[in-house]
Amino acid sequence: MNRTTVSVLAYEGMSVFETGIVTEVFGLPRPEFDVPWYELTVCAETPGVVRLVGGATLHTGHGLDAFAAAGTLIVPGVADVHADPTPALTGALRAAHRRGARIVSICSGAFALAGAGLLDGRRATTHWRYADLLARRHPTVRVDPDVLYVDDGDILTSAGSAAGLDLCVHLVRRDHGPTIANAVARRLVVPPHREGGQAQFIEAPVPGDPEDDRLAASMSWALANLHTPITVDRLARQAHMSARTYLRHFARATGTTPIRWLIDRRVQASLPLLETTTAPVEEVATTVGFETAVTFRHHFTAAMRTSPSAYRRAFTRPGVRRSQDPAAPSGTT
Repeated sequence: MNRTTVSVLAYEGMSVFETGIVTEVFGLPRPEFDVPWYELTVCAETPGVVRLVGGATLHTGHGLDAFAAAGTLIVPGVADVHADPTPALTGALRAAHRRGARIVSICSGAFALAGAGLLDGRRATTHWRYADLLARRHPTVRVDPDVLYVDDGDILTSAGSAAGLDLCVHLVRRDHGPTIANAVARRLVVPPHREGGQAQFIEAPVPGDPEDDRLAASMSWALANLHTPITVDRLARQAHMSARTYLRHFARATGTTPIRWLIDRRVQASLPLLETTTAPVEEVATTVGFETAVTFRHHFTAAMRTSPSAYRRAFTRPGVRRSQDPAAPSGTT
């Protein structure tokens, strides 16, 4: 089964965001990668004009036959979560699944897969707003409302729109490995890897706090001084707080600790240096504030699922001159 042929289903009244995600990841050529890239086809149940949100239209000459013929089928949503998929769409999904294709849904697209019976007895997810409805309408589906995406091998489902981007990058990682997936994520300006089990964001009121400004100021200072030793005590002094108060406010504002945040920022600051310079890894490590190259490699591999050298190779192209000296990391990473 050639999983690099990808089809995505357009439908009446759809938002272009989810289809845009699929197009961005699988439809754009990637000549910088020495691997066969994907071939994307946009399809509709009935070939022709598809009306989109906002009065725009999309025209495709490809119908359900082309949709079902791909190695990876993506349903980016449904027009009505209370309606069953049409018999034609159900038949196309089932035929593709029997043939061994990989079936993917984004957001409410899980309702189409469930309506076709493809999620029976399986763990799946959808946008948290629709999770209870999916469980009620399809009680044989093990709905998990708390994750970004579920990879069940030949069938994958994601939560709300942005989680669909995580799932698409995850598919690249499955097909081509972490180095290429990280490079794609970097071009998309998204986190290189978010585990499927990470919790969905559910909107909740956050009270304002005048101390948040001081916290933000300390974080800005840290970003401008990543190359220097930074401790919790030093951050707390920048915020004019005690260390205990600082830790409490930091955790509430970011959901992590100052040290974990610093490590992540330093890894992110190293990416443009690896991409655009030939400086040794040891020098890159020092520039972004890691004490040793060993420590840098450890944290980089944990965050990026690949080594600094392997990541750099993804950006090495013949004829492109790269700087010898890394510039000090700026406050924006």
